Amino acid sequence: MSQPPRIILLTRPGCHLCDEARAVIAAVAGQAGVGWAERDITESPDDLAAYADMVPVTFVDGVQHDFWRVSEGRLRAALAR
Repeated sequence: MSQPPRIILLTRPGCHLCDEARAVIAAVAGQAGVGWAERDITESPDDLAAYADMVPVTFVDGVQHDFWRVSEGRLRAALAR
């Protein structure tokens, strides 16, 4: 049985900050050897209502970690816990 991804990135189409966040997450997750997944908030009315003004939003181990920007250092620290 595979492990669920430790990092979830909430995005929406056309979001340039999402592109930046995706690149940071892909690099950090790859180096740390952890899984990550991306979810488009426009596919869920609940996500859209909750996060429309915050994307990109990053969750680590199910807990909201960052929004708008992803700090590489903070993400590495969260994964080390």
